[in-house]
Amino acid sequence: MTLDSHKLIDFLQSHNELTIINEPLDIYLQIPQLAYLEVKKPNSKALLFTNPICAKSGKTFDIPVLMNIFGSHKRLNLLCDKPIADIAQHIQNLLALKPPKGARAILKKLQELATLRFVFPKYTKSKGLCQEIIFQNEEINLLNLPILTTWEHDGGAFITMGQVYTQSLDGKAKNLGMYRLQVYDEKHLGLHWQIHKDSQHFYHQYKQAGEKMPVSIALGGDPLYIWCGQAPLPMGIFELMLYGFIRSKKPVLCPCITNPLFVPNDVDIVIEGWVDTTQMRDEGPFGDHTGFYTPIEPYPVLEVSAITMRKKPIFPATIVGKPPLEDKYMGYLTERVFLPLLQTTAHGLIDYHMPENGVFHNLIFAKIKPQYPSHAQQIMHNFWGVGQMSFVKHAIFVDENAPELTDYEALGTYILERFSPNNLLITEGICDALDHSSPQFAHGGKLGVEAITPVHKPSFAALSDGQLWEKFAPLFPQANALKQYFTHTPNPICIVSVVKQSHLFTDLNENLKGFQALQNCLSIIIFVDSHKNNLANPYMLTWRIVNNIDAKRDILIVENLVFIDATDKSTCDGHLREWPQDTNCSPSVIATLKKKGLIDDIDDEFLEHFGILH
Repeated sequence: MTLDSHKLIDFLQSHNELTIINEPLDIYLQIPQLAYLEVKKPNSKALLFTNPICAKSGKTFDIPVLMNIFGSHKRLNLLCDKPIADIAQHIQNLLALKPPKGARAILKKLQELATLRFVFPKYTKSKGLCQEIIFQNEEINLLNLPILTTWEHDGGAFITMGQVYTQSLDGKAKNLGMYRLQVYDEKHLGLHWQIHKDSQHFYHQYKQAGEKMPVSIALGGDPLYIWCGQAPLPMGIFELMLYGFIRSKKPVLCPCITNPLFVPNDVDIVIEGWVDTTQMRDEGPFGDHTGFYTPIEPYPVLEVSAITMRKKPIFPATIVGKPPLEDKYMGYLTERVFLPLLQTTAHGLIDYHMPENGVFHNLIFAKIKPQYPSHAQQIMHNFWGVGQMSFVKHAIFVDENAPELTDYEALGTYILERFSPNNLLITEGICDALDHSSPQFAHGGKLGVEAITPVHKPSFAALSDGQLWEKFAPLFPQANALKQYFTHTPNPICIVSVVKQSHLFTDLNENLKGFQALQNCLSIIIFVDSHKNNLANPYMLTWRIVNNIDAKRDILIVENLVFIDATDKSTCDGHLREWPQDTNCSPSVIATLKKKGLIDDIDDEFLEHFGILH
């Protein structure tokens, strides 16, 4: 099965997975924030906005906006057109290079190997479907596309679902990436190429050679194109090879009009151009997938040389911010498909899982079969040294007897029955460029937790929240409330809200003896800012905590007590980088959408649970 945008719309409708919204809505905040609310629903649908407008300019667009394509497990499976487990198994079988025994096994192996013929794209010389309409020179105008502004503090409108095609200076290595693209004006886009990405490596080749770099951005076509763009493949492997592997069909690429790149023939819109490697321009701020705004920083600029499109194009877009969002499902597909590849380098790895509110790099659970001392630590270091896994900040390892990694209540109990400060590995290394809590850009602390051996604390007895507060409050005046989780385990998690007035650990040191006297009823203490956190909302607390801590700076271990500072950081903490704002919806936009009857099923409890407004 292959799906261009129009086939995709028909396909989604046939499965009752699409809501068509004919109400005119603004590309500034209204369309994206409606999609932001929709994807968080348990029965969310893809959304097709047929009448996008720009209230500021008075412009109306005849290009519909399609959002939330990947926003459910049902749609994800439909779009893959085969069980996700089968894709992973197929990869695993190909990686098993043992010679087959018997005629049946030989035939099966030959059939599996035969599918590799689809991984190499087909390059044509003919004009593509995406080039039915061509704009060049004075006709070029990015503002004629319904490009969305998601958050009110964003630096402008951003393309969020662009397939960014680049190639090495010699043209031998090709890359498909997914990067945000800021619209500066009618002919210029900012390219958010983070320092670790393949496109950035290519960029440096062109810069050293003193040449302009060709870049083409495709929009639409088969949704798997965009998923392949964010797949963590090794450097030098063209991501569209993965498309051919999954679809069992070669992607057909056509030549661009004004640069030497090739793009899929059946996409809706193509933005072609060149990057002058001698020029940079400030990009951002932008509310990103971490749920925080990323700062203004200089990035390369694309000067558009042509815009081509089909006669009736569809403009795809996604939204990023606080979880859960569409990237939850895209990440799940990545997680399942790439498990067999990860297992080839991480001996003993059984499974892994990235919780949605851990926003991928901030938290990972891993199930292993330990076979020798320090096996868990070995896999921790393996994770921190492999591709995009190297960005993981917090990794918790359990053994093969642990519950399912997605059963958070049972898994939490299992971990806390095996938690010991003696089995924590705190180190440092590379961080995601979007991480805001590390003291240095792209470098910070990492935490590994080995929760395999049961702990015995016979004298430990958790107190009620009220009883514990009576003992805790006099020891720490900055605190104003606490709530405990997993009190049935020997290591309850105590969340303490504070009105922060100074460096927390400095104040803690003044009363350490008092805290040490509570070791029979206290174990893990996590501090959060009172004005930003609801202690009764563990979903958003987890999101905030794993975003806000740097393991080397923010974890203090005193005998059997572990203190974690998950508050916002400032100069009093030695944090000199700008601390970002949360991505919050605009109350006026929520009110407008309610007035239009578009979010009648959204109540205050929903808004609070997902931290929509604060």
